[in-house]
Amino acid sequence: MSPRWWRRLRRNPGALAGAAMVALVVLVALGAPGVAAAVGVGPSAQEAEARLAPPGGAHPLGCDHLGRDILVRVAYGARKSLAIGAAAVALALLLGVPVGLAAGYAGGALDAALMRLVDVLLAFPSLLLAIAIMAALGGDPHERNVVLAVALVNVPVFARQVRGSALLVRELDHVAASRALGAGPVRIVARAILPNVLAPVIVLATLGLATAILSAAGLSFLGLGVEPGVPEWGAMLTDAREFLTRASWAVLAPGAAITLTVLGVNLLGDGLRDALDPRWEKT
Repeated sequence: MSPRWWRRLRRNPGALAGAAMVALVVLVALGAPGVAAAVGVGPSAQEAEARLAPPGGAHPLGCDHLGRDILVRVAYGARKSLAIGAAAVALALLLGVPVGLAAGYAGGALDAALMRLVDVLLAFPSLLLAIAIMAALGGDPHERNVVLAVALVNVPVFARQVRGSALLVRELDHVAASRALGAGPVRIVARAILPNVLAPVIVLATLGLATAILSAAGLSFLGLGVEPGVPEWGAMLTDAREFLTRASWAVLAPGAAITLTVLGVNLLGDGLRDALDPRWEKT
């Protein structure tokens, strides 16, 4: 029999629509080499005669100002954007979850010190903080720096969520029983607390993926993201903005890709939140 949360998720039309959108983007990303083979050009190939060519014929979504096929670059951009977003969320989890667990279980001075640091980071707008981190890293556009900047921006969000859940879980009977049986703090946190805070973390990570993709695209749009010439949705937008009135298709394609991905991830995240909510009694 399927778990209750899975049955709830399957009955949620928004979650199913979001899952379909995300699946479509993932399939496009995985099939990027096939898209390039079908069109007959690579993501960086330039055709002088095809500069700002409108959609149609050999170029279904048109070409940009350098004669690069937009469909191929959007497909490869899906790979880059999803990879950056997933890596940033994974790193944010790796850093934020232990901080939240330590603060929530230990309490006292450690909790106060960690949460004051988190509050300072949360006081800054996320994009502004990401720009500051990029500047501290040297300001050179590089995928590694983008991942690190976006991850550090999201660490406080995960830390605060995990800390709040840990504060509740540590007062439960099974935690008290583990403590009475002589289990150490590390064992209690790993065996009794962490499994009980995973559900909200999974939901937050799903929603955080959308934020990470948007942040990475924003940094690339400002010229602080990936290296010049790399097919990435934010970079494609900044390349095409000067030709908005002459070649709107160069902006619409990556913009639509970002919108579809972020909307799909958010719908899926909302569905997971509802499905994993223990207060929902429907089965």
